Amino acid sequence: MKSAWTKLAIFAVVLSIFVAMVPMTMAQDDSFRPTFELTGPAADGELAGVDPTGVTFDYWHQHTGAREERLNELVAEFNANNPWGITVNASNQGGYGDIYQKVINGLTTGELPALVVAYQNQALAYLQGGGIEDLDVFVNDATWGLNEAEQADFIPSFFEQDYAPDGTRIGFPPNRSAEVLYYSKTGLAELGYDAPPATWAEFQEMACAWTNSAEGRMGYSIRTDASNVAALTYGLGGDIFDAETNTYMYNNPATVEALSFMQALYQEGCANLIAESFADQNDFAAGTNLFYMGSTSGIPFVQSAVAESEAPIEWGIALIPYADVPALDIYGASVTVLTGPNITVEQQLAAWLFTRWFTEPEQQSRWAEASNYFPVRISTTDELGDIFAEIPQYEDAWNVLLSSTGFFEPAEAGYDVIRDEAAAAFNKVLTEGADVETTLEELDARAVEIQADFQ
Repeated sequence: MKSAWTKLAIFAVVLSIFVAMVPMTMAQDDSFRPTFELTGPAADGELAGVDPTGVTFDYWHQHTGAREERLNELVAEFNANNPWGITVNASNQGGYGDIYQKVINGLTTGELPALVVAYQNQALAYLQGGGIEDLDVFVNDATWGLNEAEQADFIPSFFEQDYAPDGTRIGFPPNRSAEVLYYSKTGLAELGYDAPPATWAEFQEMACAWTNSAEGRMGYSIRTDASNVAALTYGLGGDIFDAETNTYMYNNPATVEALSFMQALYQEGCANLIAESFADQNDFAAGTNLFYMGSTSGIPFVQSAVAESEAPIEWGIALIPYADVPALDIYGASVTVLTGPNITVEQQLAAWLFTRWFTEPEQQSRWAEASNYFPVRISTTDELGDIFAEIPQYEDAWNVLLSSTGFFEPAEAGYDVIRDEAAAAFNKVLTEGADVETTLEELDARAVEIQADFQ
């Protein structure tokens, strides 16, 4: 049985095919309404009479370095130019785990921001604690929301990701990343190939040929984290979770096939384990490894490492090999509008208006430049010329995104813990040569226990 998330992904690819037929001049579509040109208050609906004028609200985020600098620039611009005199107080509150704990505490104390960064499983925990405002109240509002053309401009899988099983929109996407294949054009050309692998058979052939071509070379260093498990599964037409029955199903034919393939590749000596953090990325950039799998947000880091290498390689971005449908594991934190005794509906509306403005193409291109994340709106393509010129692989990744089906991992409370268990299972398959089906069956049983702890 396909999960609700998979059904959304199927819907997304149909919609993305339609969107791909629309000229990229969508950025000039007259039906697009700049946030700063909206006028209110709304005359009817749930937001009737709500006036955001003069409102101040807090925004908790995890960004540091160049990302925080650019975010602060955008916040200052919004504060200076929005016509309602809204003031956003944006502040770094630590990592995702730190923020999660502060919000959980705040559900009791009432000390909460109106807007907060959150992964979907974290936002679900806030929903269970009564701390989430359904963002569709704002997204679909005739006065303050997004009209049909504006909604269609969002990458479909991004736009549909933040729904809880009960239909509540628990977040909104400011950006996203995806799991992709990095490949050495230099290495493939040396082996006589002119394109990256489209199938796992080709991947194995190329990886082994590279490993055997010279001492010290390795085809691939195996990623074993849960996102890679999910990405491999989606590419082979499976899913790790059935939302209709609220059941993890790692022991499915696609995941069994994926882990069995990696186990065989490892035992054949054409792949190895990652010795330390970022060793796989560094070995790829140095020209030692032929392939690397990782997030698109790491593209600039790979570019920098390649440039610093003694023998820089030519490299590219492609889809991870797939069976029938081009598939991408899409991930990334969203922003969530909270509710509580210290948060007014005016502050919630102000938080939405900032979010709406932040996701407009011009702001998205500037955010992408600093953050390395994907923009969330298709028409941002027209604003990405400078990034494409500076980092051609980013353009490759963007085109891969627009031509693929987006899948996303379970938005379930407790998934953080289950992720660790999934990575441990994958490592067991590799390091101990454990039976794949038995290991995944044990993982599913462990997932049931973890789910019970979060109910």
